[in-house]
Amino acid sequence: MNVLVTGGAGYIGSHAVKRFRAAGHGVVVLDNLDRGHRAAVPADVPFEQLDLRQTEAVGNALTHHRIETVCHFAALTYVGESVEHPLRYYDNNCAGSLSLLQAMQTAGVKRIVFSSTAATYGQPLTMPIVEDTPQVPLNPYGFSKLVVERMLRDTVASDPQFAFTALRYFNVAGCAADGSLGEDHDPETHLIPVLIHAALGKRDGATLFGDDYPTPDGTCIRDYIHVEDLVDAHVVAAEALQPGDQRFYNLGIGRGHSVHEVVESARRITAAAIKVDVGPRRPGDPASLYASPDRIKNELGWTAKIADLDEIVESAWRWFKNHPDGYELP
Repeated sequence: MNVLVTGGAGYIGSHAVKRFRAAGHGVVVLDNLDRGHRAAVPADVPFEQLDLRQTEAVGNALTHHRIETVCHFAALTYVGESVEHPLRYYDNNCAGSLSLLQAMQTAGVKRIVFSSTAATYGQPLTMPIVEDTPQVPLNPYGFSKLVVERMLRDTVASDPQFAFTALRYFNVAGCAADGSLGEDHDPETHLIPVLIHAALGKRDGATLFGDDYPTPDGTCIRDYIHVEDLVDAHVVAAEALQPGDQRFYNLGIGRGHSVHEVVESARRITAAAIKVDVGPRRPGDPASLYASPDRIKNELGWTAKIADLDEIVESAWRWFKNHPDGYELP
């Protein structure tokens, strides 16, 4: 199967490229390098530096590389940034996805695995979250992903040969076990890399955004899933697609960890006295999010292999120790 990975130079996308290749599939990467890294893409993987909104060029790439399935990661993903710049998120995430679907239609590509998000659920009243939980996003990021889910539903309704799976997931963390790939964001806002940067002396400390949430220790609770488990699910989902499918799956380990627990894990793994200050809540942050992954386990046989928080943090620590400047050459 020939797979186009959009956003394949990014954190999750680059891990997906590695996993699809290991599974024996042909892979092509499409990325505008706004937030991705060319160095994260192997030299022998075909690379198209395009923006998804370049509809004709994207369609030509699909045809030229004889793409059969798209794995769509290309998106802006920061909750706080989406609140500050909502139109940018709707332009990039919604208009970009619309352009991709139009290009797929022109090229006759009818299979897509979409990287959605648990942010589409907003703040559910009960935990764990199941796929039928009402979707009431609290921020533009979550709503932009929900709009794309609706686009996919409507495309299947108009074309019974079209098929998609939308994977809704939570906090992705960790790095490749072999140390070949990792996180490199600018700015870096993800909790585990921020804590590790502090441990390495690359920043003074970390800020904990709110300690007055209605949770056991007052800090937000999230379902942390290892990036390699996450991309395994994308491969499984892509291989299972059949014409007319419209599948929705939550991905996670089935329980949450608080921000405070992540801080303590980082201190254990790095053996550093990481300074943490308490700041105000970030706009649009729900108090607690964790998933029930039962549906994908029952239907596709996928389950997360790494559920230990220290193991997740340790894999990230291994990458950052060896790549303190990310993909930038020393």
